[in-house]
Amino acid sequence: MKLLRVGPVGAERPALLDESGTLRDLSELVPDIDGSLLADETALTRIREAATSGALPALDPAGLRTGAPLARIGKVVCIGLNYHDHARETGAAIPAEPIVFMKAPDTVVGPDDTVLVPRGSVKTDWEVELAVVIGRTARYLDTDEQALAAVAGYTIAHDVSEREFQIERGGQWDKGKNCETFNPLGPWLVTADEVPDPQALGVRLWVNGELKQDGTTAEQIFPVAEVVRYLSHFMTLHPGDIINTGTPAGVAMGHPDPKPYLRAGDVVELEIDGLGRQRQELKDA
Repeated sequence: MKLLRVGPVGAERPALLDESGTLRDLSELVPDIDGSLLADETALTRIREAATSGALPALDPAGLRTGAPLARIGKVVCIGLNYHDHARETGAAIPAEPIVFMKAPDTVVGPDDTVLVPRGSVKTDWEVELAVVIGRTARYLDTDEQALAAVAGYTIAHDVSEREFQIERGGQWDKGKNCETFNPLGPWLVTADEVPDPQALGVRLWVNGELKQDGTTAEQIFPVAEVVRYLSHFMTLHPGDIINTGTPAGVAMGHPDPKPYLRAGDVVELEIDGLGRQRQELKDA
C-alpha cells in the first residue's frame, strides 16, 4: 500500500494512493497515519480490504498539499557515511560500525514544502536518503530477519545539512542537521510488502534540473536489516520511529571548489524507485 497524508499543515487527513493512481480518503477508517496504526495489523487489514473493494471515496488532488506521510514521529535516527561512493568522495574512511546521529522530529516537513536556508548559512547541502519506518517495537534483535520484520515500510527523506554548522563549528553534528525544515519526508509511506529488496533501489537527486546524485542502495555499507538490528542494541525502536539510512555520492560537499551549495531560489527534486518524488524550492529563513 501507498499511505499518505494530505491537506494543510496541522490538518492533514489520511489517504491512500491505489493501484490505478487514484487518491482515496481513509479518514472514515482511521484517524491518521502514525505509529499506532502501523502497529495495528487489524487496522491495516481493514485498509487493504477497503482498498481492494473500491469502497474508499476518491479525493481530488488538484491544489491539495501532500504532507509528511507519518504523524507523531517518535524519533528520527540517522546513519552517516553509509555509502561506499559517498565515503570515497568525501575522503572519509569506511566506518567499522554505523555512524549514528539524531534529527529532531520537528525538522520533518512535507515532500514539496519549502526548505529554509538558515540565517548565516553558506554551506547548505542536499542528501537524498531511503527512510525506514518502524512498525513494531524492536529491542536487542538478533537476526536480520527479525530486523526486517520490524519494518512497516519505506519512504524518501531529504537529509538537508549545513556543513559549516555540522563540521566547522565544534561539538557534534547536531547543529548542522536540525535546522527548521531540514527533513522533507514522503510523499508516500510504501508498506514493506511492496519493497521486496531495500538494497535494490535507485536513488536520484537534481538541483535546478541538473542530476547531482544517481546511486543505488546496493552501495550501502550497512544494509537496512543490519542498521535496524544494530540500532536495537543501543536504543529501543518504537512504531512511528524513522531511520534515515544515508546518502550516495554527489553531495555539494564532495564537489571541487567552488562547491555548489544551495541558495534561496534553488529547486531540489529527488526520487527513489517505487517510493515517489519530492520537489522543494529553497527560501531564506
